[in-house]
Amino acid sequence: MWTTIAGWTGFFRFVVRDAAADRCWAALFPRLPGAPEIVMTIMVVGGAGFIGSNFVLEWLSLGLEPVVNLDKLTYAGNRTNLSGLPPDRHLFVHGDKADRALTAELLAQRRPRAVVDFAAETHVDRSIRGPEAFLTTNVLGTFHLLEAVRAYWLGLAGAEREAFRFLQISTDEVYGSLGPDDPAFVEESPYAPNSPYAASKAAADHLTRAYGRTYGLPTLTTNCSNNYGPFQFPEKLVPLMILNGLAGRDLPIYGDGRQIRDWLHVADHCRALRLTLERGRPGETYNIGGGQEKTNLETVELLCRLLDELAPAADGRPRRDLMRRVADRPGHDRRYAVDFSKIARELGFAPARTFEQGLRETVEWYLGHRSWTDDVVSGAYRDWVKVHYGAASLEGGEKS
Repeated sequence: MWTTIAGWTGFFRFVVRDAAADRCWAALFPRLPGAPEIVMTIMVVGGAGFIGSNFVLEWLSLGLEPVVNLDKLTYAGNRTNLSGLPPDRHLFVHGDKADRALTAELLAQRRPRAVVDFAAETHVDRSIRGPEAFLTTNVLGTFHLLEAVRAYWLGLAGAEREAFRFLQISTDEVYGSLGPDDPAFVEESPYAPNSPYAASKAAADHLTRAYGRTYGLPTLTTNCSNNYGPFQFPEKLVPLMILNGLAGRDLPIYGDGRQIRDWLHVADHCRALRLTLERGRPGETYNIGGGQEKTNLETVELLCRLLDELAPAADGRPRRDLMRRVADRPGHDRRYAVDFSKIARELGFAPARTFEQGLRETVEWYLGHRSWTDDVVSGAYRDWVKVHYGAASLEGGEKS
C-alpha cells in the first residue's frame, strides 16, 4: 500500500503504489490550501501500537473520518496490526512525533480536526533499565508534537479552530500507588509517579495542560487503568502469560503476586476515547477504568484456567503448575485503581465487558492469531525476557 523511498524528505517520502488509491487520496484530502472543500480527517500518533491500532481499526470500522497514522515503528509498533485497511481511508506514515517538520507538513496537508497522541514508551521494566528513551519520546517527543500542533491550530480560523481537539493518552501510573483501603484515584489526585515511565508520562500530561492554559490549545487528557486485548506486545502481563502458558514455559510473577491492578479491555478504552473526542470539555482530564480490581495472582490463575479449557496441554498438566515467583520489580507500585465516575456522568461511558469475559476473548484472539505472535516474538524479544525473568521463561515445555 505505502512504501518508503530513501533520501526523500517530508511527506513525499511516502508514495502510493496504486495509482487508483492515489487518486482516492487526492479526492479525499485536497492538498492545496485554496481547495473548495476539505473532508475532515483525524491524525493518530502511535497508531501501529497496541492501543493505537485498536483505536484506528475500531474508528474506521464505524465509518468515521479517514485517519492519518504517524508511527515510529519501534519494537512494539507493528504494521501488520493495520493490514487490510483501505488506502482511501487510512494513510500510514512512518515517522517520529519528535520530527516537527514532518508533523507540521502532515498537519498542513491533511488538515485534521483532531490529533490523538498514543505514541509513547510504556513498559515500566524497560524504563528502569533504560530511562533515556522514555524521556526522549514521552517528554521531548510530546513537546515537539505540541509545538507543531499549536502552530497548526493558530493557523485555523472560525469553525475549524473552534472544533479542533488535541487528545493526550496517559496512564493511572502518574498518580503513584494506593494502599489497600485507599479510595481510587480521581482526576484531582496529586501526581506522584514512582518509575521513570510514570514520571515521563506525568511530564507529558503537565506539558499538555500547560499548552492548554498558556496558549489556549483545546486539549483533553485521559488517564487509563491497565489495558489488555488484541495486538498487545508480549512483554506485558496478560500476553506474556498466554504465550508462555501455550509453550509450557514458566509463568513469572513478581514478588508475592498480590499487587492489584484495575483492568480495562482495550475496546472499552477505545470507546471511552471516542466519547472524549466527541463530548469532552477542552482543558479537562478524564479517568478511564474498568472497575475490575484483581491481584496479579488472580489474573494469572484465571488465565491458566482459560488456557486449560481452550487449549489443554498435550500432557494434561495444568498451567497453574508453571507459575513461578521472581524477584520483585524495584519500586513496584502496590495498587492502582481509578474512579471513572466523571466520564460516566459527563460522557456516558461504562465498560461493556467483565474481566472474565474480556480475558476469554483475549485468549481466544491469541489462539486464533498464532502467526502474529510468532512474528513479534523475535530474537530481541527473547533476549529481553531472558534478562528480566531468567532462562526458564524461554525453555522447555510443550510446543503448540
